[in-house]
Amino acid sequence: MITVKKFTFNPFAENTYVLSNSLKECIIVDPGCSNAYEQEQLIGYIEKSGLKPVRLLNSHCHIDHVLGNEFIKEKYNLLLEAHRNEIPVLKGVHDYAAVFGVALDEQKPIDKFLEHNEVSNFGDSYFRVLHAPGHSPGSICFYFEMEKIIICGDVLFKGSVGRYDLPGASGEELFRSVTEVLMALPDDILVYSGHGPETTIGEERKTNPFLKRSFFFGV
Repeated sequence: MITVKKFTFNPFAENTYVLSNSLKECIIVDPGCSNAYEQEQLIGYIEKSGLKPVRLLNSHCHIDHVLGNEFIKEKYNLLLEAHRNEIPVLKGVHDYAAVFGVALDEQKPIDKFLEHNEVSNFGDSYFRVLHAPGHSPGSICFYFEMEKIIICGDVLFKGSVGRYDLPGASGEELFRSVTEVLMALPDDILVYSGHGPETTIGEERKTNPFLKRSFFFGV
């Protein structure tokens, strides 16, 4: 049994997730906490719930998803895990922070690379890494098949998809990721996105206008 706790942090309204299991272990995904108050919210939940953080995962390394990386790494002595294609994205975060007026120290490199279809045990459950590029070259999703949930970063939103006009992004790759990777999953999979509310694969299959190729390519 996996419990999912969502926090919405920073000026970009980014969703940070804490996933915990029956052993009281937890995984922190995309810590976007950008100030002391948000940091206290996150660690307060972890400590009050008696959880032990065991992994720090990034779905991708855009600024809004990594603002709390260094804080979490130091607080819980964790390694940062992400896809290797996010190396240049993470390196560029400091420059983006200056553009947005956000104070951010230089980010340390990714410690461990996650690969497509890699499977990791998590207590009495497991999750599979799905590489879904397009919004960012190393965008990955974390698919908990037993619990029928997926943490998908900014690949898919309720009624929308991630931007593909950013450096390293690709509309063609994003369309392929959404239609061939995510839409290959069962309808009842609950989708936790990097922004906004939850949805399901089935709901998006029926109603998401961006599943039409014309929205990406004008054809």
